[in-house]
Amino acid sequence: MTVVKSPLSEQDLKVVSDALQGALVDLLDLSLLAKQVHWNVVGPRFRSIHLQLDEVVSTARTHSDTVAERASAIGVSPDGRAGTIAKTSGIDTVTDGWVKDAEVVEIMVAALHAAITRMRERIETTEKPDPVTQDILIGITADLEKFHWMFQAENV
Repeated sequence: MTVVKSPLSEQDLKVVSDALQGALVDLLDLSLLAKQVHWNVVGPRFRSIHLQLDEVVSTARTHSDTVAERASAIGVSPDGRAGTIAKTSGIDTVTDGWVKDAEVVEIMVAALHAAITRMRERIETTEKPDPVTQDILIGITADLEKFHWMFQAENV
């Protein structure tokens, strides 16, 4: 069922739809991963990393809503179900249990790097078919790169 008609051509809609769905999945997974290590971080830098992870979760959740609503606005039904996230995310999973603060930093650097790499690919693919979506992805990537920098600075 198609409820909302897209102003984009079929071909452009496919490219943009794939980019938005991929971004949605990565952002939701990033928020889940960050929350998981947020609950399990231990070590001398617990408090600062714990608070920093809350910022990542909040930002990723806000951006995931923006991405899902953009998809809906152009006639694409977003899919944020757990099974879809598990099957299609480009972010590695984390182990269960307590995680030392330095390892949390490494996990977040790797997760953010994976998300940023995929976001930059989506920025390129959406340039011509939908500059509006591209603009959204650029803003998201800027925020992720800021977090990436901050976590990298933790392990100097």
